Amino acid sequence: MKYSHVFLLAVAITALAGCNDDDEPTTGDNSPPVVAPGDSGGDGTPGSPDDGPGDGQSPGDGDPDPEPRVDIDGLPLPDTQSSPDYETYVAGQPGYYTSLSSTEFNNIRFTSVATEDNTPNDNELNNPVAKLGRILFYDVRLSANNTVSCASCHQQEHGFTDPAQLSTGFDGGHTGRHSMGLTNSRYYDPGRFFWDERAATLEEQSVMPIQDPVEMGMNLFDLETKLGQTSFYGQLFTEAFGDEAITSQRIALAMSQFMRAMVSYESRFDQAVQAELNNDPTPVLSAQELRGLDLFDSLNCIDCHTTTAFVLDRNHNNGSVSNNDPDQGVGGNLAGFFKTGSLRNISVGAPYFHDGHLPDLMSVIEFYNSGINNHANLSPDLRDRTGRPVRMGLSQADKEALVAFLETLTDDSFLSNPIFSDPFPPEEAGTSE
Repeated sequence: MKYSHVFLLAVAITALAGCNDDDEPTTGDNSPPVVAPGDSGGDGTPGSPDDGPGDGQSPGDGDPDPEPRVDIDGLPLPDTQSSPDYETYVAGQPGYYTSLSSTEFNNIRFTSVATEDNTPNDNELNNPVAKLGRILFYDVRLSANNTVSCASCHQQEHGFTDPAQLSTGFDGGHTGRHSMGLTNSRYYDPGRFFWDERAATLEEQSVMPIQDPVEMGMNLFDLETKLGQTSFYGQLFTEAFGDEAITSQRIALAMSQFMRAMVSYESRFDQAVQAELNNDPTPVLSAQELRGLDLFDSLNCIDCHTTTAFVLDRNHNNGSVSNNDPDQGVGGNLAGFFKTGSLRNISVGAPYFHDGHLPDLMSVIEFYNSGINNHANLSPDLRDRTGRPVRMGLSQADKEALVAFLETLTDDSFLSNPIFSDPFPPEEAGTSE
């Protein structure tokens, strides 16, 4: 009997020693452990004894273990297996959208976006590059403390703008202006970006928020190093550029490609245009919506939002600020001038204007109806015959019709298209240190 007790005691000591070995860190740093397929910590993680058979397989189905949900840095892993086809999506724009000739709808002529495309010759759309850009756009690693991504301030369901008046940065600070929507960013011939157009190109713009001390607070050299320490970016850069070198220039190229792919062309307005071009008598827009379109034309809104993408041809002074306002946009000889994005998906892009002070579309219509400031540089299109700011005298029915028309520019397919969605697991999207 005593020998059996000794044997059992030896077995118990051996088992305890094995448990102690498993609890010891395998590295000398404080990095969070990687949850790898087949790990068996007994804590409910995939592959643990609590989850089923000890061979790492689900009972009876023979499926492989799920992929790890965090990388070697403890931050979320993206979906790198899917390959969105941005080239086909952009090429799918209807002919009237991009043809050189103008398009007439409801007796109103719209110019095409063919001459407005700001894509440079050395950064044409390419699926692997745009795929990389999507992952970078949604990755919190681009901020100094892993708390915000570009998508934090540019949300797909809001036309890639922020529903907050001012966006919250990585350390809790707030931006000085409302985040611009990114819909149809490629269709602005001057090619400049931000409300004050301080970025000469979309490539330049894409890395500026990363370095901003309020927005993301990241040094580009440190970012290159940081991304190089992940398990997946090397392969993504190789697929996109031919080798695994991670540079800020390549980051800019990839992110700008992803943003230029954000073209919107499947709204109810587009359906109505296509129906008329096809001589389809089935009505698509209501009488109220068509009345709003007529007002959009007769009130000269179309003189600025002239293309089928409803993008302004250049920056404008729309009287949104007074002569004494501290924020004069572009400034200098263009004091009071601001860039304005596409009206596509405008109904989901509230609040409005550079400072986000208008909460809804009816407020925007009322501003143009009665609230335009008499700025020294006010656009001549917004002055009456006496030189004073226009007062349109719209009825309530007119204002409601204009809002109804603007709502026809909402592209639900674009706002939910998975090729523009978050590639990181939802439950991990807010991971921070």
